[in-house]
Amino acid sequence: MVSKRLMLTWCFFDFCLMAAGVTSLVFSVIWREPDLLLKLTFSTTDLTGGTVLGIMLLVTFALSLVLVAQRGKTPLVILNWILLVDGIAILLVGTYVWFYTLHERNNYHTVFGAQSNATKIDIQDTLKCCGYFNATDEVAFGGNFCPNQAAAMTANSVCVTPITQFADRTLNDVFSTIYGFMSTVIGLFLANMCVISKRQEAERFEKIDAKRGGQGFV
Repeated sequence: MVSKRLMLTWCFFDFCLMAAGVTSLVFSVIWREPDLLLKLTFSTTDLTGGTVLGIMLLVTFALSLVLVAQRGKTPLVILNWILLVDGIAILLVGTYVWFYTLHERNNYHTVFGAQSNATKIDIQDTLKCCGYFNATDEVAFGGNFCPNQAAAMTANSVCVTPITQFADRTLNDVFSTIYGFMSTVIGLFLANMCVISKRQEAERFEKIDAKRGGQGFV
């Protein structure tokens, strides 16, 4: 017989899984809204990965409620296989974001260079900088801060530092949170194993009881 304490633990991790899915999905949607620095920091691929991960975790949560209500161990074994897939997805997404932080200055040089001149001007005006590595590197003239070459040369402020500072802080928060989802998946996996063990034990005693004619133990 599965104890109430064990089932409460299982429910706790299951609802944590739901919260992780909601967090991933909500932020992936919110960060698609127009925001100059967020759009520079996250690509469409990044946000799509977060959306897919959130949906996977929420689907797992919904399935877990159905599977735990079934008798026997097989439904919960299936759930553990699903959790294993979730864990792999979490590692892939989290590692992808973490790996991008290892070469931020060069990575965002490419991202900054790919922006339109209008976007570069908005970034330069917002961050009060001209160019990326220097005043002639990927600079776009216009706006209030870098209207021309002379202003760019005298500005004495380049965009690499404020861009990578914002990106580094944001990306570190993101991959740390994603890796944190792993603790929820592991916790539910272990709680699920305990429930499986208890159900196996109950099934074994039921078989023994049936062989004794249903009289139970003295």
